[in-house]
Amino acid sequence: MTCFICVTCGTQFADGAREPERCPVCEDERQYVGRGGQRWTTLEALRATHRNRIEAEADELLGIGTEPAFAINERALLVHSPGGNLLWDCIALVDDDTVARVREAGGIRAIAISHPHYYSGMVEWSRAFGDVPILLHAADREWVMRDSSVIDYWDGETRMLWDDMTLVRCGGHFAGGTVAHVPHLHEGRGALLTGDVIQVAMDNRHVGFMRSFPNYIPLSARAVHGIATAVAPYRFDAIHGAWWGRSIAGDARAALARSVDRYVAALEGAYDGA
Repeated sequence: MTCFICVTCGTQFADGAREPERCPVCEDERQYVGRGGQRWTTLEALRATHRNRIEAEADELLGIGTEPAFAINERALLVHSPGGNLLWDCIALVDDDTVARVREAGGIRAIAISHPHYYSGMVEWSRAFGDVPILLHAADREWVMRDSSVIDYWDGETRMLWDDMTLVRCGGHFAGGTVAHVPHLHEGRGALLTGDVIQVAMDNRHVGFMRSFPNYIPLSARAVHGIATAVAPYRFDAIHGAWWGRSIAGDARAALARSVDRYVAALEGAYDGA
């Protein structure tokens, strides 16, 4: 039996004797099926052609991303924390070198993921580190293509972790769209890990919000205000997004506020005719 991986989105499917007929994650309006149709690979094939880059994003924060680029090409974040490390978001590739380097950095106590586009290789990552729990919001359970007993489907608006870290349901991109608040990062000024639930813009001074980034489907003003309200109680000076270089390293609360204002103004016609 083989674990097949969708080449377009990186989702791993339950072990089977043949390639799946379809990828529901890609067929959803937030994602897409590539122009060449649905294509598949395996973890073994991926290990033969790709490697993981691991480097510091900030103090106590490692980025882990695959090269050459694969699928959506997000990178995961490993949060170093006294009570155990948290892997935030996930990628498809896990191999012996990656496991060794992550173990050197303290290993993984649990995995938490922002939304279904980054479920990716979560079960293989969990297995590689001793079946650590995977924390997913229950509202997005339908998008899990490879279920496992290690998955902890949490419900509600927040999930407290160790060392005062918190998972916060923001909705928006997906019903269970989640960000992680890590208060000890950035010398105690705090950070949000957001995937693309709150997308760090190319100028690293603003953020954006979309139902679908590749298909250009915006969110409503109500949804965006809901995201801002969800994170308002938390102290943070930085936001770390889903890709290399997509971070706001200071004054991130102000960046979020002005980005919400700009986004809502655009929906209301501020740029008509410009």
